[in-house]
Amino acid sequence: MFQKDYILRMVEMIGELIAAFLGLIKKGDLDQAEKMLERGYIEFLRRDAAFFLIIPKDQLTHTLISEHHYEHGHLTVLAELFYAEAALNEARGKLPFSLVCYEKALLLLEFLEKEDKTWSAKREERIGFLKTKISELSSAK
Repeated sequence: MFQKDYILRMVEMIGELIAAFLGLIKKGDLDQAEKMLERGYIEFLRRDAAFFLIIPKDQLTHTLISEHHYEHGHLTVLAELFYAEAALNEARGKLPFSLVCYEKALLLLEFLEKEDKTWSAKREERIGFLKTKISELSSAK
């Protein structure tokens, strides 16, 4: 039970972090947003961003679940961090890297949508947003 409560609190906290993070991007404080994002990876998942970014998309869920014992809550947090990473890189004009991060976020959320036993309106909304964003960035190539 303690583990489940911890994961739920972690998911709530990541939502707060992402809101603050997006506020920094909106203000144009990209350096501070990047520092906040880096801390988020370490504080929530105990790994730096590079660890997750080097895992190929087609191996992402398998690697994290079977080799690193990540649970659905961890994948939810990682999806939000990938979303934040994508938004930051989009603001910096690094569109190819942004696209990769949006795609990884979508992949994780679609996996959770299929595997998780609970329905989430927020997750469904984020999936729709990510699909639109990926389509926009893909057609801008």
